[in-house]
Amino acid sequence: MDEEPPHRLNEEAIDIALTVALLIDAKPVDEIHVMRKIVIDGSNTTGFQRTCVIALGGYVGKGEKTQIQHISLEEDAARKTGESGQVTSYRIDRLGIPLIEMATAPSIHSPKEAEAVALEIGRLLRATRRVKRGLGTIRQDLNVSIRKGALIEIKGVQKLDLIAEIVESEVGRQLELLKMRDELIARGLKDDSFEQEFHKVSEIFAKTNSKLIASTLKRGGLVLAVLLPGFGGLLGRELQKGSRLGTEMSQRATYWGGVGGIFHTDELPNYGITQAEVEELRTCLNASQEDAVVFVTDSEEKAREALRAVVERAKECLRGVPEETRAANEDGTSRYLRPRPGAARMYPETDVPPVPVTESRLSNLRMNLPPMPEALVGQLTQEYQINSKLAEQLADSDHLPLFEEIGKKTKIAPSFLATTLTETIKSLSREGVPVENLDDKKINEVFDAVDSGLTVKEAVPDLLKYLAEKPVFNVKEAVEKLGLGMISDEELRSRISDLIDKNMALLKQQREAATGKFMNLIMGQVRGKVEAKKVSIILKEEILKRLERP
Repeated sequence: MDEEPPHRLNEEAIDIALTVALLIDAKPVDEIHVMRKIVIDGSNTTGFQRTCVIALGGYVGKGEKTQIQHISLEEDAARKTGESGQVTSYRIDRLGIPLIEMATAPSIHSPKEAEAVALEIGRLLRATRRVKRGLGTIRQDLNVSIRKGALIEIKGVQKLDLIAEIVESEVGRQLELLKMRDELIARGLKDDSFEQEFHKVSEIFAKTNSKLIASTLKRGGLVLAVLLPGFGGLLGRELQKGSRLGTEMSQRATYWGGVGGIFHTDELPNYGITQAEVEELRTCLNASQEDAVVFVTDSEEKAREALRAVVERAKECLRGVPEETRAANEDGTSRYLRPRPGAARMYPETDVPPVPVTESRLSNLRMNLPPMPEALVGQLTQEYQINSKLAEQLADSDHLPLFEEIGKKTKIAPSFLATTLTETIKSLSREGVPVENLDDKKINEVFDAVDSGLTVKEAVPDLLKYLAEKPVFNVKEAVEKLGLGMISDEELRSRISDLIDKNMALLKQQREAATGKFMNLIMGQVRGKVEAKKVSIILKEEILKRLERP
C-alpha cells in the first residue's frame, strides 16, 4: 500500500544475489544502497520501483567469456492485465517480489551469441536452486545497435529460442531505416520540410462506406489529416515481418494520442475508403504522388496529438534510427513501447537504510556455494545413471527440482522420468499443447498413477497432453476418459491367445520370427493399458505353447 512505509531489504534475497555474484567472480559492493526508479505507467502504487547494486564485474560462459557489468536486486512491478481506452488494469500481487538483474557488457556480436549468453545466465541462476521457474520468471531485455544505427532496448523476451530471431529482426529493421534515410535525403527532404499543419477533412468522408470513420463522425468526432512530403511509397514499406513504417507511425499515434490507429495513402483505397475519396483528399492537401497523406479519425484533441507524433516520427526518419524502447512480440518482431528513459530516472531511496556486506557473510556464502552447471551435469549422470545428454537437458530445464523430487520416491527408471520432463514436454509444446497448464502437482500425480498401477508409463505422454488441454480434470478422471486404465493379466493373456489363434498360418510359416509382428499387433490393442515388458513375456509363453504342440 502507498501508505505503508517501505520494509528493510529481504536478507534471503540479498544472500541469493550475492551467491550468484560469487559464482561468476563478481566483486560484491561494500554497502548496498537502494535507489528509486521512477515509473509513469501505474505499475507501482508508489510511482517508483526500487533497485540496488549488489556486485560489479564477473563473467559467464565457457571458452570465450562474456563480461557482466553489474548484478542488482530489485522489486518486481505489478502485472498489467488489460487495457480499455485510456484505462489500464494491473494486479498488484507481484509487487515486492525480489528480482535479480544481470547486465552484460556490450560485447555480444551476433544473434546466436546473445542466445548462448542468455542460456548460460539461465543455467547459472537455476544452479542456485533458489530461483522461481517457468515461463515469465526469466525475462531478457535486449539492447541492440548496429553501425550508424541507434541503441534500441527490446523488453520482455520470455522465450530463449526467440532471442536470436528478435535480434535478427531488429538488425533488419535498423538497416531498412538507414536505407530509407538515404532515400529521403536523396529526395531533398530536410527537417523544415515538415509542417504541423493539420487539415480538417471530415466533409470528404461525409458519405463514406468506412464504418469506423462514419461511426466517429456520428459521435461528433472529426477526420484530421497531415501532409508528409516525399514519403509516397515509404509508409507501406516493410521494416520487419508484418510491420511497416506506417505501422510504427500508428504505434506512436496510439501511444501519444490515444487513438486506435492511423490511415495513410500508401494503403488506400481500403477499409471502405474509395479511390475517389483518396483523390479528393490528395487535392485538398495539394499532395503529389511522391507525397503521403496521414489522417486520423477521433476527437480533435486526440487527433492533433496523434498527428504531432506522426510528424515527429517522420522527422526521425531523416536521422535514421530513433532511440526508443520496444516490446518483444511472440513472432520474433517488436513494437514501440515508449521513449528511452533519461539519466535522471533514478535517485537515492531515503526511507530504506543501507545494508553492509560483511566479510563474514561472504565467507559463509563461499563455503556453501552450489555446484556450477558443468559440475551439476556430472553429478546427475553419476547419481541417476543417465547419459550426459539427458543430464544437460535436465540442468537446462525448469523441471530439475521436480525430477529430483520424483526420482527419490518412484520406481520408474530415471532415464524415462528425465526424458518425459525434457523431451516429451518440449515435443508437446511444439505441437501447440499448452504445457504451461502442467504444474508440478499435476505432473507428480501422473507419475504417482504409474507407480500405483493405475496406468502404465506408455500412457504418460497422452495423459500429460490431456491434462494440459483440459486442466480442470484430475489424473484419475483423465485415465478414465482416455481409457488408459490397466487390464488384468487374465484379460491380456486372453487377447494374446485370440490374436495368435486367428493368425496360426503366420505362426506356422515364420515360427519364433513372427514374435515381432505379433507384438506390434497386440500393442496396437493394449498400448497404454499394460506394460510392454509384460506383453512380451506372456506373448512368448503363448507362442512357445503352440510351437510345442505335436
